[in-house]
Amino acid sequence: MSNPLQTRKNGRINVVLNHKRDNELEINEPVLLSDEERVKHQILEKFEAELAEYVGLGEVKRLIKEIYAWLYINRCRETQGLKTSKQVFHMIFKGNPGTGKTTVARIIAKFFHEMEVLSKGQLIECERADLVGEYIGHTAQKTREVLKKASGGVLFIDEAYSLSRGGEKDFGKEAIDTLVKAMEDQQHDFVLILAGYSREMDYFLSLNPGLPSRFPIAIDFPNYSTDELMEMVRRMVKEREYELTKEAERHVREHLRQLRLDQERTFSNGRYIRNIVEEAIRLQAVRLLKQGSYDRDSLITIEKEDFNFDTSHVKLN
Repeated sequence: MSNPLQTRKNGRINVVLNHKRDNELEINEPVLLSDEERVKHQILEKFEAELAEYVGLGEVKRLIKEIYAWLYINRCRETQGLKTSKQVFHMIFKGNPGTGKTTVARIIAKFFHEMEVLSKGQLIECERADLVGEYIGHTAQKTREVLKKASGGVLFIDEAYSLSRGGEKDFGKEAIDTLVKAMEDQQHDFVLILAGYSREMDYFLSLNPGLPSRFPIAIDFPNYSTDELMEMVRRMVKEREYELTKEAERHVREHLRQLRLDQERTFSNGRYIRNIVEEAIRLQAVRLLKQGSYDRDSLITIEKEDFNFDTSHVKLN
């Protein structure tokens, strides 16, 4: 497999979260070998441990490690009287809902705060309605207010492509211009992350030629594999102190396999998994009430019939 960290001609780092196991050993290869080193680099250890709790996200872990190493070595250079520099960490996140974009943004905000890159480390989530106003000048005012809240932290704009949907006369362009100005004037005071579906984000960036080069890091969040989705199911079930029968596990796996084929472009991944597990727990409760079964084994067992996908109320997107 090729290296998922590729530097393009314009200098942007493109990270693809392949969710594959080919280079799992390489991704998880320890940099810190001795106990003394691990104590010295507790921040890196802490965030690697946090990322390890999530299915996938291997390449984000790699990126965190690289940024940590650069910041640490930069400080070492400073103590030796060598030249140091600052880097801009604005990012583009591309992928379907439920692939970990908001989770990663939250972790990155905390990481940059602990590494003293950001003074506060808060995550401010917003969308088009939070930025775009109803008359000339209103949009710039609203956007500046959001930027003020994000100062010292991370500003995460979901479905960022919607800022360009209204054409030339739409006030979304004013929001983009205000954001670009802030990126220039306050480039080290906050981190801006634009997120959304891959195809829409690519089109959005193509409409704004000067925008891509302002985001040195682009991360693609592909859909999880069937195996990874099943690992999520197992973890969620275990966390809630339930167990799946083998028939239930086979039933869910086949459903997810087919769903990935039919709904590849819009499938909401982890979000959907959480919702079907919670629905199964509710249906199990109804079944137990009907049966009058309240012994321990019955209370912890989720059966195939508890995943009734034909009549499910869980939305796919």
